[in-house]
Amino acid sequence: MEKRNLPLKSPGSGAKDFRLDGKVAIVTGGGSGIGQAIALRFAANGATVRIADINLQQAEATAKQITDGDGLATAHACDVTDQRQVREVFNGLFAKERVGILVNNAGISHVGTVETTTEKDFDRLFRVNVKGVYNGIHACIEHMRANGGGVILNMASIAGSAALADRFAYSMSKGAVIAMTYSVAKDYVQYNIRCNCISPARVHTPFVDDYVRKNYPGREGEMYEKLAQSQPIGRMGKPEEVASLALFLCSDEAAFVTGADYPLDGGFFNLRG
Repeated sequence: MEKRNLPLKSPGSGAKDFRLDGKVAIVTGGGSGIGQAIALRFAANGATVRIADINLQQAEATAKQITDGDGLATAHACDVTDQRQVREVFNGLFAKERVGILVNNAGISHVGTVETTTEKDFDRLFRVNVKGVYNGIHACIEHMRANGGGVILNMASIAGSAALADRFAYSMSKGAVIAMTYSVAKDYVQYNIRCNCISPARVHTPFVDDYVRKNYPGREGEMYEKLAQSQPIGRMGKPEEVASLALFLCSDEAAFVTGADYPLDGGFFNLRG
């Protein structure tokens, strides 16, 4: 009898994969860029999304986009550098529902060497990118532990583990995020809390367009291409591609994944010549 190689089909395959039905997710910095893409993707896959952003107007616009598409979302003004405010916003949500997912996405960038980075610049990067992640985890971890577990996803950067020119303070802050991820994963794995991070290379967001326009007037196209070509794959990433990885890491399909830093870099880290 002739043997045929038929495609394998597991009982878990199909449209239900990577669903977040019945889960509540907080996404900081969810009003724009990568955070917005994550909020939209999570909502499209069944999650109830709570968008926490310092810019309430942008957060409300993202929430409206979700609810207009029959998804579930609310917007909340939140400065991640202010621990009291973070706790107030989060505790307000915890009083009504179990939050099973926290995405620490809020962050800022900075261009400069150690010589050109002022103390004010350094402190600002630390407050937003490091303390902001700490504040989110600090506010959420007890709630998750008391409710049987959860998922924490931090947004790091390839700058946290690879040398990038003129990114001294930014690289410092993202390296700290990676270290925090490992530490939280180690300390709370016994409580069914998974903690991972994503390290993108350059992703095409409004920040990139603003940076090129501000620093290279009249040469925007040339500089954009130069930045894009720094990834061996030949282009920048898309916010939606980061959102796809975030969806997997926060879904039950990733239940065996914790304490990991995922590069999403178009080959930047390993394929540079």
